[in-house]
Amino acid sequence: MVDYRKIITIEPGKRGGKPCIRGLRITVGDVLDYLAGGMSIEEVLADFPDLHYEDILGCFAFAAERERMLTPVAPQ
Repeated sequence: MVDYRKIITIEPGKRGGKPCIRGLRITVGDVLDYLAGGMSIEEVLADFPDLHYEDILGCFAFAAERERMLTPVAPQ
């Protein structure tokens, strides 16, 4: 699994403090929106040459971690 903490950065003055990829002005939300809209990973990488495949995986890992944090664990 990719360690998103090495990829995703949050800077208060950049893109309103949204999580960005490696200090770039490309947010995790941007990437996930493009993918959810039907773009392939290859298309996103072609449109944003500063991105790497691992950056996309970092976005997935970041989103998965946020989901785990937001979803309460049901008692068994």
